[in-house]
Amino acid sequence: MNRGESAEPTEQLDAPPHSVLCLGEALVDLICQRPVEGLGQADSFVPHFGGAVANVAMLLARAGVKVALAGGAGADDWGRWLAETLHGAGVDMFRFRLIHGVQTPLAVVTVADDGEPTYNLYAESVGTVVEALGADVSAAVAEYGSLFISSNTLVSPAEREVTMAARAAALELGRPVIFDPNLRLHRWRSRADAAASANACVPDALLVRATAEEAQLLTGEEDEERAAIALRKAGARNVVISLGDEGAILRGQIRAGVPAAKVKKLASTIGAGDALTAMLITRLAESGFYEPALAAGLHDAVLAGAQACERWGAID
Repeated sequence: MNRGESAEPTEQLDAPPHSVLCLGEALVDLICQRPVEGLGQADSFVPHFGGAVANVAMLLARAGVKVALAGGAGADDWGRWLAETLHGAGVDMFRFRLIHGVQTPLAVVTVADDGEPTYNLYAESVGTVVEALGADVSAAVAEYGSLFISSNTLVSPAEREVTMAARAAALELGRPVIFDPNLRLHRWRSRADAAASANACVPDALLVRATAEEAQLLTGEEDEERAAIALRKAGARNVVISLGDEGAILRGQIRAGVPAAKVKKLASTIGAGDALTAMLITRLAESGFYEPALAAGLHDAVLAGAQACERWGAID
């Protein structure tokens, strides 16, 4: 693989202690903006910014959090569009790479009547985290006050090695680690492999944010309360499980639960989880990663997830 280029070749400045380093790729979502039963019924697609971790980085920047994205895209027109969008939102681009010789991933997305999306991905992940961090993992992590990771950089051996090295470096430095499994099971060899890789990121995490389905996969527990207990026993300091129409629960230093927020006009659920996660991280960062801020921010997080369901793209 060819070496990439920095999307913003400027000298890195010292980051404040409550900044966030996010690991993950950006991609383009081509969304059919009307409910259809399948790809064959779609007649047009609209490009939207995408990539779960990149979405979170964008939302954090919009909220005023100092945030960097370690990842990248292809050195093509789509990749440059993604980089310009990130830079325009205020995301620190020093460790974002436009990689020569590869294509920016495109996800063709259709949405059903219930808002649930179906993705057809073209040009799978190109190892952007490896390109962005390489052998410089510890130094990169040391520049930021916290680390946000997901399972999307655990699928390939090379990206998994970099991600786990970043996690280890953050914990060694006493940096908070936030983990959102964000499991895309079609990318994995098996459910067991996905669960084992994700579970390796649970110990000592300040926050594990999962859906009810992800929590069940990680723990084997169908009941969300038992799943939260299992994740806590596995080493997570705090666990937030989103329950769709039933809101969300927090289990950790403080126990809390909030009901679901009303969705005024459903478009899609594409960015709901990313918006919820971003709001939780925002409230943590604003408080200096004071754990009770999770309880105080849980209502806002659920509301942000509901509001995301009223738009087609995750960050529209």
